[in-house]
Amino acid sequence: MRTDTEVRTSGLRALVEALGIVEAERFITLILREPFDYTQSQRQLWADRSVNELSKAAMAMRNASPHEGMEPTR
Repeated sequence: MRTDTEVRTSGLRALVEALGIVEAERFITLILREPFDYTQSQRQLWADRSVNELSKAAMAMRNASPHEGMEPTR
């Protein structure tokens, strides 16, 4: 299992890659400034899909690249 620092670093890299440095910093600022309920956010994000649909999509994604991201950490 990775350390908190490693997870934090990977998360920041992912944000920068997805959004760019300015938008990543903006995203972090928005999260820190506004109350955020992760559970409620997820309920709204997938409100139009059933648990069965989400499960099938997750399994398809997992089967498409079974070893990606599964490398052991040192």
